Amino acid sequence: MTTDPTRRDPYAGFPGRIGRTFADSEPSWPPRTAPGEKAPNIVVVLVDDMGYSDIGPFGSEIATPTLDTLAEEGVRLSNYHTMPLCSPARAALLTGLNPHRVGYSMVANSDPGFPGYGMEIADDIPTLAELLHDTGYATYAVGKWHLVRDSASNAADDRENWPLNKGFDQYYGVLEGLTSLFHPHQLVRDNSPLDIDEFPDDYYYTDDITDQAISMVKSLRAHDPDKPFFLYLAHNAVHGPLQAKAEDIARHRGRYDEGWDVLRTRRFAAQLAAGLLPPGTELPDRNSEAGFDVPAWDSLTEEQQRLYARYMEVYAALVDNIDQNLARLTDTLEALGELDNTIIVFTSDNGGTGEGGLEGTRSYFSRFVHHPALPGDWTPDVDRDPELIGGPRSLVHYPRGWGMASNTPFRLYKGHTYAGGVRVPFVLSWPRGAREGLLAPGVRTQYQYVTDIAPTLLRLAGLERPAQRRGTTLQEPDGISFTPVLADPDHASTHPEQYCEMTGNRSYYRDGHKLVTLHRPGTPYDDSEWALYDIRTDPTEIHDLAAERPDLVKELSEAWEAAAWRNGVFPLPDGTGALARRNPAEQRLARPLTLLPGTPELERYRSSRLVSLRSFEITVVIDATGEGVLVSHGDQGGGYSLYVEDGRLHLAYNEYGVLHETDAGPLAPGEHVIVLAAEAEKGLRWSFTVSVDGEVRATPPSVHQLIGMAPFQGISVGIDRKSPVSWPLFERHRSFRYGGVLRSVTYTPGAPGPDAPEAVAAALKQAAAAFE
Repeated sequence: MTTDPTRRDPYAGFPGRIGRTFADSEPSWPPRTAPGEKAPNIVVVLVDDMGYSDIGPFGSEIATPTLDTLAEEGVRLSNYHTMPLCSPARAALLTGLNPHRVGYSMVANSDPGFPGYGMEIADDIPTLAELLHDTGYATYAVGKWHLVRDSASNAADDRENWPLNKGFDQYYGVLEGLTSLFHPHQLVRDNSPLDIDEFPDDYYYTDDITDQAISMVKSLRAHDPDKPFFLYLAHNAVHGPLQAKAEDIARHRGRYDEGWDVLRTRRFAAQLAAGLLPPGTELPDRNSEAGFDVPAWDSLTEEQQRLYARYMEVYAALVDNIDQNLARLTDTLEALGELDNTIIVFTSDNGGTGEGGLEGTRSYFSRFVHHPALPGDWTPDVDRDPELIGGPRSLVHYPRGWGMASNTPFRLYKGHTYAGGVRVPFVLSWPRGAREGLLAPGVRTQYQYVTDIAPTLLRLAGLERPAQRRGTTLQEPDGISFTPVLADPDHASTHPEQYCEMTGNRSYYRDGHKLVTLHRPGTPYDDSEWALYDIRTDPTEIHDLAAERPDLVKELSEAWEAAAWRNGVFPLPDGTGALARRNPAEQRLARPLTLLPGTPELERYRSSRLVSLRSFEITVVIDATGEGVLVSHGDQGGGYSLYVEDGRLHLAYNEYGVLHETDAGPLAPGEHVIVLAAEAEKGLRWSFTVSVDGEVRATPPSVHQLIGMAPFQGISVGIDRKSPVSWPLFERHRSFRYGGVLRSVTYTPGAPGPDAPEAVAAALKQAAAAFE
């Protein structure tokens, strides 16, 4: 009998016996993939931008009773280190590999065209979810993902780096790095963006993702009483913009009136009393580095103190709410009889941030803009009624003095390789494991790293990482299990050395010594910027030993260089602006685009390519006049909308929180062609013209362009979804769906503005050619 390679024998390999009838045959079933009988559930709770001292077990005054209990019954790693930024830390945590090797040198909002910035997890680098799923775990992810490039976060993408393709059975959350906690800009369930017009008035994102996580666990137990689960609960809190529920904020009123200097001193004393730091540890002076400095609280005016204290009240409310929601999850596990055999890890992706600037802001997207041509009249803050701070109408961030306090007792912030950017709280609880001697409750001072989490959890679950998966040889991990440290407080660290790099900031740790830089963008990468600390006796990095130990500086700097080449760190950022480059294939996104009624909201990044740093026109064709929104783009942090109310056409422009309303006159019944034209002018401004049927109706004063992350919510046709551009209009009509007959909305992108990267690059090239 000939063998046809394209036709598999249906009986080949069947271990039973096949006869002509059931009576002549013996059945056989494939074995069910399942981990060991006592395999623990695993919950990883990852908070965003939380500093070392922000929870009770690490010195905070904020009430975190759930975390207090977990820490008391489990282990606190007081010398745990992570990456200084979101996406790289998440890649390292979920894979056990150094993030540059995975392709996450930076947050997943860049694409300069080099391997370390690929923002894609390769098939030979399995995630913890994939490895656990292979052994029979149910796998769930809720909350922030930020491991897919922003340009690949839309509904037309292949979804290759979305959660379901990286080992998770179910997902619910936000793919990008930040969002509004009252009006998330794009929620995704599994592989599909959700088309949402309005959220309930009492909606709050942290509550929502916790509800979803609890629902996933309850559903699993209803269907299968034995299957263990891995839950990755990645909060967007406490990342800016800071937004909290009014009842949570109320509990913290007046708590921070004494300021960040007093708060820092108190938290440090609590840390010393808890044994988190070695005896003799010193509290550094306030951060004083140029651009990162913090003034004395007593040097501020009373008005500044009142405003700044309000920001911190909101931040504390966010932390408070996270603990409340963790309590809801642990109560569910207790009710199911599962808490005893559930490993819970609680940590942060990086340290507290200084991105709120010296003064903080009530205009997050305005403060968040980093453009070399920002004009002198740019306002990184807007005046807001203090009662709005923390609510859905204000996108706030605290001043960096509070970020310094969050990182007590360490120096500097998120983004830095100094301890303030990389030392964060870490709690691991597992009652059954403690009872069986697999972990001894208490504090551990051993150095451990974010890449160690995945191998540790695999080992605690009784699993080994395979050398191959689905026929592919796997990349070796960089992390090392610290299970011996959990079981024995006196066991040596399992991670004796580690390089780090983030936007040019570098460090190298080896056996208690740390070599580190605070790199100034555009300056040379030379040995003069290295500082050396013995963090065994000087964990707060005060006493620079570089001048005393040039031999060790040379040794560790050479080790850093070798590790950088081995891990794909190069090229390093410089003054060329290469980090702003994008794949040339994205140029197709600047072609004219027609959107029809009923089109789901266009994703944020896709929408931005039509208007960002350029002139553009929006042509709205209506077949019958009615009331409602014709087109909207953006939210309370910045955006624009065209709408018809009481028979009149209006343009609303939200300039990073400052609302400009323009009346473009009556709109008679019938068919019309409405054109909103934006001319990009020098100084990062737009001049708008509103025309109806070829007649100019309005030419409002020029306004600052929306750039950077704004407009954050994408384009909607015939409605203003979720967070509105105009809050007064929202109060009158909610999302205000258009009631006439809308035929189409066409975006026609124009030339890049004079301050766009393309225009600046072309001018420089032309000047160089003229010079030659």
